[in-house]
Amino acid sequence: MAVRTNDENKEGAFMNPATILEKVKVQILGLLWNRKSQKVKMIVLGRNLSDGLLAKLIIYALLSIVAYLYLQPLLYMVSTMLKNSVDLNDPTVKWIPRVVTWENMTKALKGMQYPEAIKNTALIALACSAFQVIICAMTGYALARLNVPFKGLITGLVILTFLIPPQVIIIPLYVIYSKLHLLNTIYVFLIPAVFGQGLKAGLFILIFRQFFRAQPISLEEAAKLDGASTARLFFGIMLPLARSACLVVFLFSFIWYWNMYYEPSVFLAKGFTPLSIRLDNLENVLNPSLLGNTHFITDPVTEATKMAAAFMIILPPIVVFMFLQRWFVTGIERTGIVE
Repeated sequence: MAVRTNDENKEGAFMNPATILEKVKVQILGLLWNRKSQKVKMIVLGRNLSDGLLAKLIIYALLSIVAYLYLQPLLYMVSTMLKNSVDLNDPTVKWIPRVVTWENMTKALKGMQYPEAIKNTALIALACSAFQVIICAMTGYALARLNVPFKGLITGLVILTFLIPPQVIIIPLYVIYSKLHLLNTIYVFLIPAVFGQGLKAGLFILIFRQFFRAQPISLEEAAKLDGASTARLFFGIMLPLARSACLVVFLFSFIWYWNMYYEPSVFLAKGFTPLSIRLDNLENVLNPSLLGNTHFITDPVTEATKMAAAFMIILPPIVVFMFLQRWFVTGIERTGIVE
């Protein structure tokens, strides 16, 4: 057995104060390092996987990539319409023009007769969208709440009208409108909207039907006990509750009526023409000598003018969506679209 000497006992009993301080310092530094590492780990990874800085950086990176994919055509459109003929023919000028010119927008304004065209387009989109909201809401409420005969069959027919492509029925519609002398007027779009057969009306009816089915039936029972009629029940209680669904339907309908091309190209050949038809005819307006000639090379200046015309067409819907975006997203969450 080893026996400690008196010197060793004295050394253990009376330790050097500097050594004690050094050990305490090491322990404190180790404790602080552990706390800092835990804090850094909490910041980087978070309590949950989606709370940390690393997860947020990945999400922002993915969102930036998606935003670039969506914004690149718009940025290219703006860049092209602001270039002059020299920058358009220079391959070294890609995004930022050396000289910013507004000549292309001036040509597009004159070529499309923009004030008249935007008035026609806005009249079609606003009037038809307003009728779509009211008529589709009434139809959706009837299919959801009222005892309508053959309700299942009618719902199936509504879905069928949404699935049938417009090219199938375009010839009968053209013959009917021609006999009624409605061609080249707004009534070719207004009359179907009034009778619940407007653009994508089947989808809007299903949206309202899903929304009204999700509402508690106690509201209607309480209103009926107070003596409310069906019309008062719908316009006084159910329709105000469906504000979110109305906004979603109105915006969808407005955008689709604003951007439609196939139906106006058939029914509105002249006179009352919207922006989409004016854009299609812009080439012939800018280059009358090319009218009827199918073998020609597009002038790059005309291409820049087309970009300016396209930008002026999509600008009003973008502005509308920017102002109504918050209510639009909220409306989608509250309607049956998510379900």
